[in-house]
Amino acid sequence: MDIEPFGVELWMNEWETRCDWNLAETCVESMTIAQLMQIAGRNDMDLAELMGMKMTYGAIEGSDRLRAAIAALYDRQSPAHIVVTHGTIGANMLVHKTLVGPGDHVVAVTPTYQQHYSIPASIGAEVTQLRLREADGWLPDLEALRAMVRPDTRLIALTNPNNPTGALIPRAMLEEIADIARSVGAWVLCDEVYRGTDQTGGGMTASMADLYEKGISTASMSKAFSLAGLRLGWVAAPPDLIHDIMIHRDYDTISVGMIDDHFATMALENSAKVLARSHAITRENLSTLSDWVEAEDSISWVRPRSGTTALLKYTHDIPSRDVCVDLLEKTGVLLTPGSALGMEGYLRIGYANAPSVLRTGLGHMSAYLAALPDWN
Repeated sequence: MDIEPFGVELWMNEWETRCDWNLAETCVESMTIAQLMQIAGRNDMDLAELMGMKMTYGAIEGSDRLRAAIAALYDRQSPAHIVVTHGTIGANMLVHKTLVGPGDHVVAVTPTYQQHYSIPASIGAEVTQLRLREADGWLPDLEALRAMVRPDTRLIALTNPNNPTGALIPRAMLEEIADIARSVGAWVLCDEVYRGTDQTGGGMTASMADLYEKGISTASMSKAFSLAGLRLGWVAAPPDLIHDIMIHRDYDTISVGMIDDHFATMALENSAKVLARSHAITRENLSTLSDWVEAEDSISWVRPRSGTTALLKYTHDIPSRDVCVDLLEKTGVLLTPGSALGMEGYLRIGYANAPSVLRTGLGHMSAYLAALPDWN
């Protein structure tokens, strides 16, 4: 099976360990186990319960407590609607492999996480990309989507909140997307790995799995819940589809680690406290980033409404990869070039790391941009 190289992952693999100020990071500042224990009201003595944990495969689909805690994040899901996976990346792969076959038609909203167009293309599907536009606030053009879907459209794939733009599709628009999918009998896969990071209110946007009878939501512990090291995600979908996904899952997952299951359960049973920490970081940091953008004449953007990333448009006529490599070599600051996302002329910045890291990194970027006209 041929598949297109994964642009963002290739970039991160090459450069992430070689920077001083990682502003390409997309996770809310990762927690230590000690921090998680404190949030959960536990102490070091509670770690003793792990000593007797036998290192078997554990519950194949995920423990009952974990799936109940995941289901509680939604309005209309039960544990029967949930299967646990190796991160959102594993969840997305399983959904595409289960639903999409050669000759199927898939509509993918782009820019997005590359899985959602490269995997179906590798399977032999015909993929139509619905390009988001800055002029639309990076929200999908629903008339364009309506014109793209066909009687043989199998799947519509989107991310909400969007990576890399930080755009947030509101509930009414999600319901319209569901109506468009319903008109041709298509499934809708919504990658919701950043769900819980909205900039206002409780931070939790509506979920496609709750809005549409053929809606599928994927997510994980990595971004909003600050626990990427657990490598634990899930699919929320109708039980019949969960059954079909489990058939594929048996070939590449078996089960997640019991320790991962244990700590993910602990975090999700205290999700309000974990997300409160995430809100404090993302909301303060976005305010810092917004002030910085306003002060930089060569940078413009559409201010994110959710998520942990933003697209920065720059005025200099220099390839984005060249800008990012030069910036890293001269300042130690790492961004993601728009070229890795199919968005030349832009830079993706992650703003959910430690506030001190963001402020320091932005300071270095200001000095760099001031000298950029002399770049060669």
